[in-house]
Amino acid sequence: MNDVKPRVGITIGDPAGVGPEIVVKALWNPAPYAEVRPVVYADGCVLAAAAAGKGLALREIASPAEARCQHGTIDYIDPHTLTEPIPLGVISAAGGRAGFACLARAIDAALAGEIDAVATAPLNKESLRAAAVPYLDHTAALADLAGRTEPMTLFLVRNLKIFFLTRHIRLSDVPAAVTSEAILEAVPYCLAYLRQLGAEEPTLAVAALNPHGGEQGLFGTEERDIIAPAVAEAQHRGYRVYGPIPADSVFHQALEGRYAGVLSLYHDQGHIAAKTLDFHGTVSLTMGLKFLRTSVDHGTAFDIAGRGIADPCGMVTAIRAAGRYALGVKERPIV
Repeated sequence: MNDVKPRVGITIGDPAGVGPEIVVKALWNPAPYAEVRPVVYADGCVLAAAAAGKGLALREIASPAEARCQHGTIDYIDPHTLTEPIPLGVISAAGGRAGFACLARAIDAALAGEIDAVATAPLNKESLRAAAVPYLDHTAALADLAGRTEPMTLFLVRNLKIFFLTRHIRLSDVPAAVTSEAILEAVPYCLAYLRQLGAEEPTLAVAALNPHGGEQGLFGTEERDIIAPAVAEAQHRGYRVYGPIPADSVFHQALEGRYAGVLSLYHDQGHIAAKTLDFHGTVSLTMGLKFLRTSVDHGTAFDIAGRGIADPCGMVTAIRAAGRYALGVKERPIV
């Protein structure tokens, strides 16, 4: 039975943040072992510091195939970037190098078929920059090193799945970025990704931009002039997509099962819906890669690093989601 579980590579993120703590706590929990075969990518000294007093054994391995994946022992691959732990809660080039080295090893293993998915703890953008890593963040690195199409972020919380048409741009720039072309490009990918996650005949809702869907132009014309025509054209092309649906109701409707997913138009529109529903249980999936990547949806939390109070719930959920959906992503590639 054990050998049919997906093998998931888990990276500890920036060693100065809460990543090592939440990874260790997540694997202290027996639940992930029921669904996945976990392999951790971490410098041994960092992992040992995070696991101190937890009663867990650490077992260094050379390849994922050597992992025994038994609860109570963490199998880990050491990139040998650090010889001793670095100060917690501090931006540093050492932290950036170590965090990226773990990610790079996991990506290589996934591309080689040695692991089925990657679950990541958070990296720190400033530490990556200090280390002269040529990528801003996880997504940029994954896009360059493992991209199949342009990566797309999907938030998963309970049975609610949220895609993002735009992400890290100013709110004042959002209306100009919400174009018919962008929506028509996103819709087929969203539906394909939902099928990768197991939806056989998925439906997609497109959120409105303005209050009450614009009220026929009273509160804005984007719905009437851009979003509705794009949705109509997508329907004409055979896609099961609906909208624009006012943002104050569309996420609730999807949660109740009316739609398999929602295309959120901007960052906070979807983030607020997901994190209000379950802040610690929201998981970020990066779709469009040659394998599935899942992640906690929070940062390195330098302010609480080393205090032992970081909540591992998101890491547990990210690991289990990687196991649940890894094979669907591999077996239904987006070309």
